[in-house]
Amino acid sequence: MTMVSLTGGHNLSIPPSPMDYAPPASVKQIHGPLAFHHHRHMWIITGPAGCGKSTVAQYVANELSIPYIEGDDYHSDSNKQKMSQGIPLTDIDRWDWLIALREAAVARLSPSKSSGTKRHDGVVVTCSALKRKYRDVIRIAAYNDHDVMVHFIYLRADADVLLARVTGRKGHYMKSAMVRSQMEALEEPDATEQGRDVLEVDCDASLTQVQQEAVKTVREVLADDL
Repeated sequence: MTMVSLTGGHNLSIPPSPMDYAPPASVKQIHGPLAFHHHRHMWIITGPAGCGKSTVAQYVANELSIPYIEGDDYHSDSNKQKMSQGIPLTDIDRWDWLIALREAAVARLSPSKSSGTKRHDGVVVTCSALKRKYRDVIRIAAYNDHDVMVHFIYLRADADVLLARVTGRKGHYMKSAMVRSQMEALEEPDATEQGRDVLEVDCDASLTQVQQEAVKTVREVLADDL
C-alpha cells in the first residue's frame, strides 16, 4: 500500500495494481530504426511561468510523434481569472485541475473502447507542478497502471530570466506578479525525486538548446526501456 500526502495533512492510500498479464510491447522510433519498449510514458514538462513549458513540450511531442496536452487549457475560468489578476492559486484551486489533467493524459495512453481514440505509447503534458504534492497527484497514474511510467522534465531557470520572458509576452493571462508567487511556492525536486522520476533541464540556455536537451533526455530514458 502506497501513501501519497495531500493537502491538510491527509494521506491518500493507493493500492497496488494487480499485474496478472504481461503488458504488450510498444513500438517507438528512438534513433532511426524502430525500437520496442515495454511501457507507455507520460512526460510532464514542469516549471514556473516563463520557463518555456509549452514551447518545449510541443517540440518534444513533434519529435516523438506523440500527443501534446496543454495544461493551461484544463484550468477553470475562475482559476484563469485569478491568475490574470495576479492572485496566486491555492491548493484547493489546483486539485481538480491536476486530477483533470492527469486523467486526460491517461485517456491518451489508455483510451476506452467507446471513445474511439487511438492508443498512444507516449504523451507530453505541460503542468507547473510547483510542489511535490502536486507531482504526487500526477504520479497516481503510474500507481493505477504499472504499464505507465510518469516522468517530470523540470525546466529550471533563475527568477530574473523568467520575469524577463513573462514581461515580454503579449495577450497572455499570466502576469509578472505570478512569477514571483510561483517562485515562492516552488518546491524544487530534491535528490530523492531526481533519483526517481524527475529529470532536470537548464532553461537559461537558448530555446533551441533547451528543446534539443529535452528531447535528448527523453530519448535516453526510452533507450533504457527496451
